[in-house]
Amino acid sequence: MPEDKPKKVDIFAVARRSGVSISTVSRSFNHPDQVKPATRKKIDRAVRELGYIRNRAAQTMHGIRSGTIGLVVPTIDHTIFAELIHSFSQSVEEQGFLILVASHGYDLEKEYAVVRKFLEHRVDGVALIGQDHSEETYQLLESNGTPAISMWNHDPASRLSCVGSDNALAGQLAAQCLLDHGHRDIALLFPPRQENDRARGRYIGAMRTLQAAGIQPGGDMLAEALYSLRDAKDAVTGLLRGAVRPTALLCGNDVLAAGALYRSLELGLRVPEDLSIIGIGDFRGSEEMTPALTTVRLPAREIGHLAGQQLAAIIAGHTVRTIRIDCAIRLNVRQTCRRITV
Repeated sequence: MPEDKPKKVDIFAVARRSGVSISTVSRSFNHPDQVKPATRKKIDRAVRELGYIRNRAAQTMHGIRSGTIGLVVPTIDHTIFAELIHSFSQSVEEQGFLILVASHGYDLEKEYAVVRKFLEHRVDGVALIGQDHSEETYQLLESNGTPAISMWNHDPASRLSCVGSDNALAGQLAAQCLLDHGHRDIALLFPPRQENDRARGRYIGAMRTLQAAGIQPGGDMLAEALYSLRDAKDAVTGLLRGAVRPTALLCGNDVLAAGALYRSLELGLRVPEDLSIIGIGDFRGSEEMTPALTTVRLPAREIGHLAGQQLAAIIAGHTVRTIRIDCAIRLNVRQTCRRITV
């Protein structure tokens, strides 16, 4: 005769073990900010001791939050979004949420499919990167009334609540830094700008600043590369072998700048004596490079933390207005940029 299966632990057992009411246990799960920390600790201890697992499917059927937030990023292959994801995750976890992360590889059609899948799994909210999204994605979120926020790029006219920085200003600061250091032969290395508003904004800001100074990068002084050290190396090789060798290189992000630095050193060039290099992002490790990378810092941790707080507030119904927060950026001049004299 088969043995009886052990009875699953339910919320009643958790309430009895922790010495509180069932409603308090439920509130601790769904609205932790409304339960005293000491009480939450007792409930958590009971959950751990009993091995209790919440029935998310049943809760969703009864209109209770799933406790999950879908985060869609372009890539997780590099450190570009690592700090952002980490701080966003910590921020929403403090509010009782767990994040589900997916990437779309800079393909907005795939982003739409991912968002749709998240909504099918009844996530409580969705976080996206940047302002470039298909109309279908916007309509999907709006028609379902799904709380959503965009991160990384600030736009006063954003259709979604957004927390980010002015990427055009980042490009402007990078270009102005090179101009202030006396450079005129300036090459640009950027990722593809289609369906990438961050790269596009930085490029526009850099080009406007250079053009105002009478410089028009183009031809052999302008190259494109994917978010890849190998692609960046190949692109830089072409830039350095052009008719005019640049004295400075402005890169659309720190990944490209790192590839440019490595290839320049491999070719026997001295950085910054023979070639100054500046990036945008100030990702983890940029300051530890040899030589340390000059770059424009985007406050990834601050953006992720604030976006997590704001999205949790929207989900909880604490705010219904569209929120737009502009996080300050700054130029960090380090060892890869030097002043030249004409």
